[in-house]
Amino acid sequence: MSRTTSLPAPLRLSVVVGLLYGFLVGVSLLEGGIKALGPDVQEELFASVDNPLAGLLVGVLATVLAQSSSVTTSTIVGLVGSGLLGVGDAVPMIMGANIGTTVTNTLASLGHLRRPHEFKPAFAAATVHDFFNVLAVALLLPLELATGILRRGAEALSEVFVGSAGVTFDSPVKSAVKAPAGWIEDGVGALGASGTVLGLILLAVGLGAIFACLALITKNMKTLVADRVERSINDVLGRGAGLAAMGIGVIITIAVQSSSITTSILIPLAASGVLSLASTYPVTLGANVGTTVTALLASLATDRPEALTVALVHTLFNLAGILLLYPVPALRRIPLRLAERMAETAATNRQAVLFYVVGLFIVVPAVGVALLR
Repeated sequence: MSRTTSLPAPLRLSVVVGLLYGFLVGVSLLEGGIKALGPDVQEELFASVDNPLAGLLVGVLATVLAQSSSVTTSTIVGLVGSGLLGVGDAVPMIMGANIGTTVTNTLASLGHLRRPHEFKPAFAAATVHDFFNVLAVALLLPLELATGILRRGAEALSEVFVGSAGVTFDSPVKSAVKAPAGWIEDGVGALGASGTVLGLILLAVGLGAIFACLALITKNMKTLVADRVERSINDVLGRGAGLAAMGIGVIITIAVQSSSITTSILIPLAASGVLSLASTYPVTLGANVGTTVTALLASLATDRPEALTVALVHTLFNLAGILLLYPVPALRRIPLRLAERMAETAATNRQAVLFYVVGLFIVVPAVGVALLR
């Protein structure tokens, strides 16, 4: 047995706490690196997000490349915390991250491609997440651009927690992570790095810490809760309890810090016929909400209350999507029907699978960003 799987649970939890601290230090380094780049470099680097649609596609593409919406949203929170990115510009990027994160469970379903009787339900269970998130963005992005309702709601909540936008965000967590981030910055500076070079090094170290710590948190938490996860999903979904299933999706995703793991667990269960498409659907919605906790944690390591605001926008967006699409049966069935039709097409035409995955998650975002810059 490997050393990773033989650690006792209390020790593994201690490791997770340490990794979470490292993740927050990475967010703080990211913020410091952005500031060190200087305003001219910053403006040029992120000029493409002035267009809301470009921001949306940047969020999709960044999440596909990182294979983690948690990394993308944490990075966005760091940008907002540094003052480089405004909340209004960050909102479409957050929505794009929600679409991009669905690629992981869609790819997981391709493992059943050579077994047609398994592939069809597996692909439907994966793409129902895609279609729900795309529909939520299609409804809420125009509404947000017209009214700013999500941003204003998040700002109101931020004021409740930390006061008005003009005050300093005095988070005790921020104070705890600033010291090691400062040591690293001083150490790099002592080696002769300054200005843009210092900024790029801090960005690289910060992003590396975010990637590594989230990956290890996910791995350790998956080991801790893997058996319980599958039993809970089977027990709750076997009874067809929609709200309870959403709650399971939220809890599991918070525990493992990855909505992709939660939704990917459903794929083999759907492929084997243990769970129906309608049963897996609410778990994916709960996973959407649960994954927003990472950005909320990241906001605690920043200097500005706007970082908390954009993290809360992520939460409100996912809750609003559920409230708009799930309670009304006719609307709730739209992602289900689209997923079923897509699965039927994919089962008879394997090329459609390639066009769907590459087109939705890579070609359209990349071409869109290039044209909208």
